[in-house]
Amino acid sequence: MDNLKITVIISTYNSEAWLEKVLLGYKCQSYKNFEVIIADDGSRSTTKELIDAYRKDYPVELIHLWHEDKGYRRQEILNIAITKSNYEYILMTDGDCIPRADFVEVHAKNAKKGSFLSGGYCKLSMKLSERIDQSDIETARCFDVSWLKSIDKLGFSQTLKLKSGPFLSSVLDFITPTNASFNNCNSSGWKADMIAINGYDERMKYGGPDRELGERLENYGVKGVQIRHQAVCLHLDHPRGYKTPESLKRNLEIREQVRKQKTIWTPFGIKKEEKVEA
Repeated sequence: MDNLKITVIISTYNSEAWLEKVLLGYKCQSYKNFEVIIADDGSRSTTKELIDAYRKDYPVELIHLWHEDKGYRRQEILNIAITKSNYEYILMTDGDCIPRADFVEVHAKNAKKGSFLSGGYCKLSMKLSERIDQSDIETARCFDVSWLKSIDKLGFSQTLKLKSGPFLSSVLDFITPTNASFNNCNSSGWKADMIAINGYDERMKYGGPDRELGERLENYGVKGVQIRHQAVCLHLDHPRGYKTPESLKRNLEIREQVRKQKTIWTPFGIKKEEKVEA
């Protein structure tokens, strides 16, 4: 959709070096009709200082939403970001995903009522993640396969996404067997639809809360559309200390219930009261 106003929501937690690279990526977008909200799950003050410094000459509005660090509460700050967004369409991503210059434009062009867009990412090694600097992002060199391979290994799937032009990437997205799920690193949808299902389930920790949101969107009648080869972002490597077997098991149980009961609304989302049926 041309001229679609988009809110880009970027989640972050104590990762200024990676967040700065991501902010540089959104500074270089071909599409300009968007705002950026940083959904901050309780980062230290240096994250705020970084955002404040970038805000001074950022090409779009840059908003910082923060709550106190009380452990992993990412879904809570994301729900706040959804309600605070100024625009009708929301692009969800993470503070470790550098967008290619056409990233927001691809989402805008493919946005349609009754659907959400399901993107993927090109996962990089720690060596590549650390090597990428400001000039690499501003010149788009970091999206060049030959340059990346000159530094470290790059998988076949990553290479294919980066080398596919507009036509081939569309074909690959049409034929891919990969499910069009909602992935927080690279997915978008209508704010009204996210509000209608009450946003993220805040009981869920790391390991699939975004997928669960997408499953409820599907139950609501919103169809997932694949753009994993068209909307390209680079996923920077990092440890995941918040990943636990307990959280994964609990999340799988919640998702299984959502699938079986065709659940649309979570009472553990934006609004905390039970939904009353008419």
